[in-house]
Amino acid sequence: MNATPATPATRNRKRNRLVIGAAAAVTAVVLAAGAGYWWLDRDELSQASAEDCRLAQRIITEAKAISTGPAPEAEKWWEKTGDERRAHMKDGYLGYRVATYEGWALATARKSSEAPSAKDVKDLREVARGHCSDAGVTLSVPPLGA
Repeated sequence: MNATPATPATRNRKRNRLVIGAAAAVTAVVLAAGAGYWWLDRDELSQASAEDCRLAQRIITEAKAISTGPAPEAEKWWEKTGDERRAHMKDGYLGYRVATYEGWALATARKSSEAPSAKDVKDLREVARGHCSDAGVTLSVPPLGA
């Protein structure tokens, strides 16, 4: 029996299958790598800039001081600082934590029942510090009042 030589159409089909198979394999590897990266990164905190972290520290330091003062002064400070934070802080996640602390400082100055517990402040401190870990700034977030 004579072996029939491969026709050009048969060679093209084999080549096309190899190209499609290779492309599918590369696509699968890229998708798996992307899924792995997402899985590892999904619970990570946003990383604020050093400038945002320094602004956060300044606001937190002022908040601690204002929390023991008269409520009218605390209200003026709260409005002014909130405007400044919204205008200059780029990391909204850190900004949210700082805004929470600002509100707690105001509530503490007003002697409100909504003032935070020491555990609330500690929990906020840990999360806020996490946002600044890559910026090289360690936030000091003290308890409010007293």
